Amino acid sequence: MPTDEQYMRRCLHLAANGLGRTRPNPLVGCVIVRDGITLAEGFHQHYGGNHAERNAILSTSADLHGATLYVNLEPCSHHGKTPPCADLVISRGISRVVCCNDDPNPLVAGRGFAKLRAAGIDIVQHVLEKEGRWLNRRFFTFFEQHRPYIILKWAESADGFMAPDRATWTSEGHPYWISSPQQTLLSHRWRTEEAAILIGSQTFIDDHPQLTPRHFYGTSPQPIVLDRSHRLANVPEHWWHLDSPTPDKVISFLYERGIQSVIIEGGRHVLDSFIASNLYDEVRILRSSTMLRNGMKAPDKPSRDITIYES
Repeated sequence: MPTDEQYMRRCLHLAANGLGRTRPNPLVGCVIVRDGITLAEGFHQHYGGNHAERNAILSTSADLHGATLYVNLEPCSHHGKTPPCADLVISRGISRVVCCNDDPNPLVAGRGFAKLRAAGIDIVQHVLEKEGRWLNRRFFTFFEQHRPYIILKWAESADGFMAPDRATWTSEGHPYWISSPQQTLLSHRWRTEEAAILIGSQTFIDDHPQLTPRHFYGTSPQPIVLDRSHRLANVPEHWWHLDSPTPDKVISFLYERGIQSVIIEGGRHVLDSFIASNLYDEVRILRSSTMLRNGMKAPDKPSRDITIYES
């Protein structure tokens, strides 16, 4: 007989299918089981759409009385884009709810569990809690630390350079790309997963980047250029053009606008400023097999949370 943990792992697996599509909502999956038989599954597919519990419940005509509902985040109890999931769970006669994480959103924050308990439903909490927090790390960081989740990303050569000397740039005036095609595809996938993407003014001047996931299907993040020295003109209208002097002010600006995550693809100066401020959650380095031997050095490796992706 499968255990609560096994069913919860299935919830987390389902929830991950919504990555990049549900923001600013969390990633949520749901499985409904009775007597060891899975009756229904669902996940939150896109922002504004049904939540995971509603998708699962509405996907079946089975009698759910006495069933156990597994979900990785506390069912909502308020009216938002959709009616409260807790009310629907109660109305279908589900007798037990097993959950991974409490919802940190003040609109929920224990109210969903309270409503279910008041209806006589047995509640089991904190099953695979650590795994659930990792899946929704952007959501939890935003509500608990009052800032977006911050990813620092750069590409570097095998000998630690971010870009070659200008003398080796192409005849069109652009540096050649260090990343392999596979790494570029991965980088563009990452863009679809975050709410915003930030670069500095020098990267804007040198590369004229689009900052879109054009090599991967998904939603483009909000492009942001940090221009502390006021060097830029003709920044595209859909970009956010900031002159915030410090990383903490940049992050405060993003939090105030509801941005839950940002991937920073700037040059060394921008990356170093966030590393020095200890203001980051992940560092992702795309390391090429190319040897440059000179040029712009990559940032010194920070002391934590680094993942290196070799070409």
